[in-house]
Amino acid sequence: MSKPYSVRVTVRGYETDVQGHLNQAVYLNYAEHARWSLLQEAGITQSRLQAHGVGPVALETTIRYRRELLAGDEVDVSCVFHWGGGKTFTIEQTITKTDGTVAAEVSAVGGLLDLEKRKLVPDPRDVFRELTKDTALFGL
Repeated sequence: MSKPYSVRVTVRGYETDVQGHLNQAVYLNYAEHARWSLLQEAGITQSRLQAHGVGPVALETTIRYRRELLAGDEVDVSCVFHWGGGKTFTIEQTITKTDGTVAAEVSAVGGLLDLEKRKLVPDPRDVFRELTKDTALFGL
């Protein structure tokens, strides 16, 4: 995939803290919104995942704050999957202001949980390949 998947978000006033900048927990919401938007674009809904007996799980998340965001700022939240050989994958995300300034970088380790066995599926790539209409969105 030549360009990462991205979704635009506008910072809302009620998402800011007493200093007037975006509350630190909201960065996670923006990252999650971009990930679910990518899944939807790929044709993968929550109900489709449940019908397949799996659900995405977050195992680790790191946020690097670079520049503050204020109410009214528009940002693009990118989403790029990186695959290893095991049960997990990494999603790298960048929250970038429309002027190109990087506001934050989010790195998340995830997996797909088998909802019956309550264990990670052996190779999540196989499930994404089976469920998606566009493997390029996942870098597959």
